[in-house]
Amino acid sequence: MRNTANSSLMQQEVSSSINLGQWLLLTVITLAAVGFVMVSSASMDISERLVGNPFHFLQRHLIYLTMALMCASLAYQVSLDMWKKSGVVLLVFAYILLIVVLIPGVGRTVNGSTRWISLGLITIQVSEVAKVCVLAYVAGYLVRRNNEVREKFWGFIKPVLVLSMMIVLLLQEPDFGAVVVIMSAVFGMLFLAGVKFSQYALALTVSICAGAAMIFSSEYRLKRLIAYLDPWSDQFGSGYQLVQSLIAFGRGDLTGVGLGNSIQKLSYLPEAHTDFVFAVLAEEFGLVGNLFVISLYLFMVMVILCIGRAAEKAKVLFGAYMCYGLGIMIGLQAFVNIGVACGLLPTKGLTLPLMSYGGSSLIVSSVMIAIILRVNKETQIAHCLSIENQTDKSKTKKRKTKQAGKRTPFNESPKEQRGWMDRWRKETVL
Repeated sequence: MRNTANSSLMQQEVSSSINLGQWLLLTVITLAAVGFVMVSSASMDISERLVGNPFHFLQRHLIYLTMALMCASLAYQVSLDMWKKSGVVLLVFAYILLIVVLIPGVGRTVNGSTRWISLGLITIQVSEVAKVCVLAYVAGYLVRRNNEVREKFWGFIKPVLVLSMMIVLLLQEPDFGAVVVIMSAVFGMLFLAGVKFSQYALALTVSICAGAAMIFSSEYRLKRLIAYLDPWSDQFGSGYQLVQSLIAFGRGDLTGVGLGNSIQKLSYLPEAHTDFVFAVLAEEFGLVGNLFVISLYLFMVMVILCIGRAAEKAKVLFGAYMCYGLGIMIGLQAFVNIGVACGLLPTKGLTLPLMSYGGSSLIVSSVMIAIILRVNKETQIAHCLSIENQTDKSKTKKRKTKQAGKRTPFNESPKEQRGWMDRWRKETVL
């Protein structure tokens, strides 16, 4: 009965795992669809002004969506074992990209930041690629050195030291937002892997102090912080972008002004179709639209973490750590983008995952989702194998019990055999 109950419980876990994958896919498709509509609405004016074609950015976004689907399909076919074995290679590849982008004439500079490498049709933002590479390396490290990470401070701090040079390279671009997102995801993975709280708190404190030092040591970061604290003091200078975003939120009110009726996107709000697409959403669909999108992101992150937890229970540890890291990264990036748009956080150049215009962000976000779906698939396989093993053990045990229950002269005790012989003699004499 106990084995039957365990088997039934495992079958329920497999079914729930399948449902999690379906819910994740549905949520991603919904966010991508909303993003497609908002990019089309926010980009028409700037497309007309820059290239004379109001559908220019919309057409490119459609191409990026197609490329993202293709890359996600390929990533879904890659086994977790392959990702785990390639962790160090991926980390080296990320370092090479971050070095190459800083070479004069190779990296493309936009708004004072050198973050992109042009490959013709698409321009790659190297920090986006580095995100997946870093998480694959850290997840593999946590699987290989799990006991060391939990018991020794050196095991905990080692991956942080390995990634320290990457932080330096990202700050040279500069891309402080990518540093925050990557290191937050890494620290989250280390914490969930079982690091001692005292060690974690010490490292986190040092990291926060280092981040504060980076902000106050850079003039442009300090200006952004001051503009964030009081954007209206310089509303036509450093606080201009945030002020225009807040005006968009104010005009949207509860239900918005309607799709396509935004005024802020008409050259008032810079980067309306990329970093500030959420502000256009707020203006056109109001608080209702904002809460709907925020709910989708919260639900998606919750589903990703649940998939990670299911993978951990099934002993698919690499997949579990990848889910934890990817869930934290996607959720944090969405939180920062939304926080910047509504004035809760200082301005950062982070896109809204799956919604903002941009090839690199859209493709990398889709690959992340594909990896999570692959984790879900391999977790289901692990559960099914566990059910089969439980069933085989149960059948073997029943067969042995049944054989033990049959009493023959070959399996009776000596005392039982003597009693049987005595009864036979008595019956013969009578």
